[in-house]
Amino acid sequence: MKDRPPPADVSLVFPPDPVWVRAAREAVRTVLTAADRHDLADTALLLTSEAVTNAVNACASSNCTTPVTLFAGWADPHRLRVLVHDEAPGIPACRTPASDEEHGRGMQLISYGADAWGVCTHGPGGGKATWFELGLGR
Repeated sequence: MKDRPPPADVSLVFPPDPVWVRAAREAVRTVLTAADRHDLADTALLLTSEAVTNAVNACASSNCTTPVTLFAGWADPHRLRVLVHDEAPGIPACRTPASDEEHGRGMQLISYGADAWGVCTHGPGGGKATWFELGLGR
């Protein structure tokens, strides 16, 4: 029997524009398909949409035009890690919005849906990265 190749990683750099949310989701879908991890797809795509939308919105509200970066890859053969970096000021917070608010649930969805997640400000360049992991329970 032939050994399976190691899972693939992907990165995508794009302008902070909402039209790129779909491309980010599709990049993550490709990583999952290549690894035959369809069981993670629904959650991974939802959380990717939320993290990328948060980054795009943060850039829009602060007139930040530097690109957003998505990285999706395997921390180990079972654990998907998705990281979204932007250079807008501020740190996203997990909060409970009022029932009539249209925005503010992205980090809450990430915190509920991910096996692990966080926001970090260290690394090259300015800004911050929102990350999450799935597949820890396998």
